[in-house]
Amino acid sequence: MILRERQNRIIKALRADGAASVQELADALSVSPATIRRDLEMLDRNGELVRTWGGAVLAPRATAQEDDDGEAIETPFEEAGDLDLKRRMAEAAAAMVTDGQVVILDIGTTTPQIAELLRGRDITVITTNLAVFDVLRDDEAVRLVLLGGVVRRNYRTLVGSLAEAALEHVSADVLFLSCTGVRANGHVVDNMAVEAPIKQSMIAAADRVVLLASERKFPGTGALRLCSLADVDTLITTTGAPDETLAHSRNAGGEVITT
Repeated sequence: MILRERQNRIIKALRADGAASVQELADALSVSPATIRRDLEMLDRNGELVRTWGGAVLAPRATAQEDDDGEAIETPFEEAGDLDLKRRMAEAAAAMVTDGQVVILDIGTTTPQIAELLRGRDITVITTNLAVFDVLRDDEAVRLVLLGGVVRRNYRTLVGSLAEAALEHVSADVLFLSCTGVRANGHVVDNMAVEAPIKQSMIAAADRVVLLASERKFPGTGALRLCSLADVDTLITTTGAPDETLAHSRNAGGEVITT
């Protein structure tokens, strides 16, 4: 069995069960545990799974489609919708930034719009978002820091341990954070296991956390908890977000901006 075929079967097994041990995969594929460990390490570096103690897990993808062979296809970065909602949130976010600040822009399709509105500003922008990088790469006013990592092409992001390690050395004024869902109990969640640890590292690196969550994100999707609304300093949302959930932020002293 060739390398890629074996790795595809590993991904398919994880997609079926959510998680698997090294020994289970070795038995299923009739290879040694050492071979499986090498495959898991490579797939983890590529952002296709998350290595765990003794095995691996696959990120839940509630919106994934399948190809003719039953393989999951990630929705490309450019296909994300709700552009008007995102633009309104981006305008509110950009208005919060003051000259001289250090700003972290998370992955997603709203943060590149924020970057567009920050062009020409005397600020520092730190990101793992290649779309943000493309917006600001030729802007001589903005000091741009691109964190290292493995490229996830469909989502135009950099992920992995290199990005997490780099964030340990970052001290930022504000983070503009994205998510895939906000639950009724106030938990802010995401559905990509390869990105959740980086988002958590961004939260730890910033003095102020600003969550970008349109009405579509209530409750949205996702099983991986990033933080709670009580941990968010400012929530930027749109008019259809439920008041009962927004109350978690207000009751904790957070600011809610509705666009």
